[in-house]
Amino acid sequence: MLGVDISEPLIDRARALAPQNTPALFQVADASSAELPESAFDILFSRFGVMFFDDPTAAFVHMRRALRPGGRVAFVCWRGVAENDWVRLPMGALKGILPPSAPPDPEAHGPFSFGDRGRVSRILTAAGFTDIAIAPFDAFVPFGEGRTRDAAIDDAVKMTLEVGPLLHVLADQSDDIRARASAAVRTAFAGLPGERSVMINGAAWIVTARNSAS
Repeated sequence: MLGVDISEPLIDRARALAPQNTPALFQVADASSAELPESAFDILFSRFGVMFFDDPTAAFVHMRRALRPGGRVAFVCWRGVAENDWVRLPMGALKGILPPSAPPDPEAHGPFSFGDRGRVSRILTAAGFTDIAIAPFDAFVPFGEGRTRDAAIDDAVKMTLEVGPLLHVLADQSDDIRARASAAVRTAFAGLPGERSVMINGAAWIVTARNSAS
């Protein structure tokens, strides 16, 4: 078993959580170019990581070489922005505070670059995978955490301003604009369910495929 991530804190966390005597190695590296043993693994798995490859087709070609013939790939990735309220709601709250920004290139690497089911299928096919299955998965995403509802909402707003599109949209704005944006996002979150976290709709794909090599 081999775990690879470009983030050293995530690899440190994986090492800390792995049960003792687990036959697992962890490596800080970019999976799209890391040295991987050929035909060594039965399955390649990713959770919300593959959307960030600069060249996803080349990345999957590279990673497929590490799979045994008939080995499987399975990953979960976000669907489009419009289907994910954890981004759509905060961005919508800025209406009237900031002018609307141009929509991002849907195929530019980033959290929603695999939102188009057809594009995901084309990437995997070009990379040499077959038996591709892409199924929608919808669930609440817990945002923020606190002992009370108000504390949970405050933490959710803080997270939203520190991670995701709002971080970039508000980066060069005045303190007044940032305060107004924070208040608007808080109002949007206050209308959602949840006591110790704000529960926001999340929409993902669960994708599986098979190594076509024989």
